[in-house]
Amino acid sequence: MRIGELLGAGRSADVYALDEKWVLRRYRDGMDATPEWMVMSYLGAHGYPLPRLGPRDAETPPCDLVLQRLTGPTMLDSVLTGDLPAADAAAVLAGLLAELHTVPARLSPDPEDRILHLDLHPGNVMLTDRGPVVIDWGNTREGAPAADRAMSSLILAQVAVDSRSPLADGARALLNALLPHLSASGGMPDRQLAEAASQRAANPTMSPHEVALIGRATSLIKELTT
Repeated sequence: MRIGELLGAGRSADVYALDEKWVLRRYRDGMDATPEWMVMSYLGAHGYPLPRLGPRDAETPPCDLVLQRLTGPTMLDSVLTGDLPAADAAAVLAGLLAELHTVPARLSPDPEDRILHLDLHPGNVMLTDRGPVVIDWGNTREGAPAADRAMSSLILAQVAVDSRSPLADGARALLNALLPHLSASGGMPDRQLAEAASQRAANPTMSPHEVALIGRATSLIKELTT
């Protein structure tokens, strides 16, 4: 397998071109991507919009995933350019969360549990010719859907309260548009919001500045949903 040019770099992984159809996603710290592959395979079988999976065998390094090469902007890019209004982006994001939460848990015996993404924000949605596609499943686990809604809201709220960020106003507009959709889907009890805040604070990819914003971000969500 010949690895080509670097196409993108996230907080914990890099994406390289393989050919016209496939890319390689590699975790820098060597994290085992096998659980992620299994969840993506399960969701793909249920028709959820995510990248197709390439071959994975005993010779594939644990930290690697071969994925379909997607063409199109991220939702974040489309919102920033004005091609996608905040209200439309919020409806798409809420729809992706709601659709995900129709898929039964793969492992949990609790009938109320669902597959959770736990990092579903505009930067992790690609707008392709076949519609929106959700990427970056490294944080996935199973649990209450409210935990996913809380995490997506908190990620946006952290940007919205960041006076240093040029994205703050856009994040605030998107959050304002998203929260009514999430409330209609079941909302997020204080417990799930507190758990999301704890998980964000413990995330090793968060800078001290980002961690310091979590309290204000939590307060903003509560203010907007009261």
